[in-house]
Amino acid sequence: LYISNVVLIDKLKLDFSDGLTVITGETGAGKSILLGALSLALGGKSDIGLIRANCDTATVIAEFDGTLLKRVISRDGKSKCYINDEPVTLKSLKEQGDELIEIHGQFMAHGLLDEKTHIHLLDAFGKIDTNEIKILFSEFRAAEKKLKELKNLLEKSAEEKNFLEHNIKELESLNPKADEEETLATTRQNMMNMEKNRGILKDTVELIDGENLAEKCFTAAHILERTKSYQSQIDKLYEIGGALQEINEQIKPTDDFSSDSLEAAEERLFALRAAARKHRVTVNELPIHLIKMKEELQKIDNSDSEFKKLELELTKKRSSYEKLAKSLTQERVAESEKLRAAIKKELPDLKLGNADFKVEISNADLPTENGTDLVRFLIKTNPGMPFAPLDKIASGGELARFMLALRVILMQEKRTLIFDEIDTGISGATSAAVGARLSKLAEAQQIITITHSAQVAGFGKTHLLITKITDGKTTTANVCEIKGTNRVNEIARIISGTHITPDAIK
Repeated sequence: LYISNVVLIDKLKLDFSDGLTVITGETGAGKSILLGALSLALGGKSDIGLIRANCDTATVIAEFDGTLLKRVISRDGKSKCYINDEPVTLKSLKEQGDELIEIHGQFMAHGLLDEKTHIHLLDAFGKIDTNEIKILFSEFRAAEKKLKELKNLLEKSAEEKNFLEHNIKELESLNPKADEEETLATTRQNMMNMEKNRGILKDTVELIDGENLAEKCFTAAHILERTKSYQSQIDKLYEIGGALQEINEQIKPTDDFSSDSLEAAEERLFALRAAARKHRVTVNELPIHLIKMKEELQKIDNSDSEFKKLELELTKKRSSYEKLAKSLTQERVAESEKLRAAIKKELPDLKLGNADFKVEISNADLPTENGTDLVRFLIKTNPGMPFAPLDKIASGGELARFMLALRVILMQEKRTLIFDEIDTGISGATSAAVGARLSKLAEAQQIITITHSAQVAGFGKTHLLITKITDGKTTTANVCEIKGTNRVNEIARIISGTHITPDAIK
């Protein structure tokens, strides 16, 4: 934990060991400041009052295995949050913090107070396997979704069917072909060119044929033959006449073209393009679109049988889910009694002998991947009082000790746990019991506790001492690890007060 410019703390870097770390110090030395600073790094409420005098910003960094949480607050009220040096929202920082650390104390407790975690804690305690119910829930939900989608389709199927039938009939009568647009466009252009040239060709043919130019050339050649000479000129006249006849035949308009043919090609082309615009596809895509519409119509026609099939499938999936959920409920009820007995066994040693604990299992409003159970941990601290949720307990110290009992029994989580002055209002054997249980928890995870109890402090694997240093002008809080004689003296101070007696040291 690195802290800079937070209230009495100038600069402080703390390395916490594994196991149980105890933190002690005189009242007002700064233990609450330490937790307040840590709370910032975990996404807690920002307070400019935490910024050290004559400083503009305060910074807190909490480093866990592979994760770095950082928070910077400024006097202008702005706050910056980072995870592994990447800027994040305050919500993201808090969510990550909640995953890594849990704080219990007089004024703060979370984690176990979140009722959504109770079902998982009970299942972990009873070693209840929920993998199969998660799979069945997923399949049940998938079948439900498919049936809902089909139901929605059926509700609009009548209108949809009429729409599809009309459009299919329309396209079938049009009978579009692939690449037909290009062929029609080319044919249309050729026919338009032909119509344009038809008059010119006709005039030319009429001039050649109407003036009988070819016939006149042949007649002139016959006449010239009488001279028995001019043979080359006679041949040319025959040649010219033949060429004129050939030209006339070649350019003579045929009966193949008609304005009706051009009009038909244009109408076909325009009809195809209008259909393409209507269906928002290209002309070449019309045949494929027709196939798709027929498939959609077939789905609607087959939807009744499909609906019955999906209904049957959903019934089977729901039945399998509910059967297993019921079995899980029975397991949880049985394990809840075992958990209750285990917790109640812990309570007397923690000065909670009048308290009681139970697990409430009720039906959830909706089925979930964990089954149909709603699990809540309830407690009461005095006989005759009703059971209530964990966060409704009056005393913060009682709540923290109760959380400790729960944690001892539910030792499956590996998060860092911090217990703040949970020994308040207890002493002697009860304090020793709290210390023993903290030590037991610390065998499996990192535990940090702020304490005023010599018995609890004595269980620490590591002991940190918070002190205040002042030069008359400024006051600074300092934290250091103590060992050997220094640690003995600090525990003796807790026992006897400011004046450390030989008996306290002994």
